[in-house]
Amino acid sequence: MLVDGEGSALNLLFVGALKEQGLGLSDLTPSDSSFWGVVPGRASKPLGEITLLVQFDTASNYRVEHINFYVADFNTAYHAILGRPALAKFMAIPHYMYLVLKMPSPAGVLALRANLSIAYTCEIESLALTEATDLSI
Repeated sequence: MLVDGEGSALNLLFVGALKEQGLGLSDLTPSDSSFWGVVPGRASKPLGEITLLVQFDTASNYRVEHINFYVADFNTAYHAILGRPALAKFMAIPHYMYLVLKMPSPAGVLALRANLSIAYTCEIESLALTEATDLSI
């Protein structure tokens, strides 16, 4: 999952992740909104919207919220992008240098750490997918 609290004004779920959760296009609410910034130079139209329970947790501490996602039908290195709306709902603060996401929870501050090697692999895959995207269409 990509946490994009700096730029993304929406939460995106990619259709592959939707299917991995056992959900389909019939579970989506239609949407006629378009968004920019994921595919360079082009607007994208979501397949629809869906609200899902999102949980961040450790063995002794957790937070759960309903998050609204636009569902996009293209390939990325990520399953989803959490933007400012999700971070605001969780009252989460990302620290990109240390790959840490902190938020309040019933048992105190919940601090989630990313895996640096997985983050690096996703970044390399994202760059390769961007370079392979045909923008002439």
